[in-house]
Amino acid sequence: MKKGIQGCMALFVLSAILGGCGRKEEVVLYTAVEQVYCEELFRQFEEETGISVRAVYDTEANKTTGLVNRIISEADRPVCDVFWNNEFIQTIDLQERGLLECYVPAGTEDIPEAYKDPEGYWTAFGGRARVMLVNTELTPEEDYPDSVYDFVNGSFAGEDLALAYPMFGTTRTHAAAMYAELGEEQAREFFQQIADRGVQIVDGNSVTKDMAAAGQVLVGYTDTDDAKDAIQDGAPVIMIFPDQGEDGMGTLITPSTAALIKGAPNGENARKLLDFLADARTEQFLIEKGFFDVSVREKQGEFQVKGMALNLRDIYLMLETSAKDMEEIFLDAR
Repeated sequence: MKKGIQGCMALFVLSAILGGCGRKEEVVLYTAVEQVYCEELFRQFEEETGISVRAVYDTEANKTTGLVNRIISEADRPVCDVFWNNEFIQTIDLQERGLLECYVPAGTEDIPEAYKDPEGYWTAFGGRARVMLVNTELTPEEDYPDSVYDFVNGSFAGEDLALAYPMFGTTRTHAAAMYAELGEEQAREFFQQIADRGVQIVDGNSVTKDMAAAGQVLVGYTDTDDAKDAIQDGAPVIMIFPDQGEDGMGTLITPSTAALIKGAPNGENARKLLDFLADARTEQFLIEKGFFDVSVREKQGEFQVKGMALNLRDIYLMLETSAKDMEEIFLDAR
């Protein structure tokens, strides 16, 4: 009987060992990036590392805010290892709450300092950019705009220009970037001129795109993803990246950001995933798949774009101030 018990115990221990050996390494990722763009990447990561990615995606009901709130609610017992966001504002919100951990991914030396947290709390890569969409049937080539200042310098009548309300979305972020670039006084004056000149202020970037495509305005300020849609639909438009000259400020690039969650349960695996996500090959893959429109790196991607030299955190810090002014200029004045 004793031998039988010992034999059963031996089998139990062996089973536990074998079960442990068969347990797959994993990393938990929360991401605002669509699943269709992620699956092939994650298969490649697993092949290279043997680590399985357990991804939690946002949904129409959830969106990025839902993922951020989930990370906040789990702060005492983190479930998420890596947060991959398709913008940067809410990533920096998590940093402000003390919920991110410093880690500088390998192979990011070619990412400009503007797109990395100075202390390593997040890294940015790829994204979309602010552009001017010009109707080519109504605008002679010699009159094409090349600067954000073409919205205020008299090159066009105000009613021939369209801009989304700068209290929402990427136009809100762009306003904060202008405040960080120019200072509060000059930036407020710039947007006041836009209002005074009668520029059409509309409900979203897709509306400015549609107006330029239909010839309702000569120039609509929008993002590259909307502009590319108009071009692919055969509209008579051209996409122009503003302020690209040697002395130009560059245009706003809204990148993806990836960060390590503080107290990540699978910290070592999380760092490997961050290395993979921030790698130039991943950025190029997402450009080729059409998720990213531009690279934050030099000499990568179809479009060679000069971004604003501001660190993303500088833009974040101006959001509250700029948003208050935008409400006063564009809402309270109505």
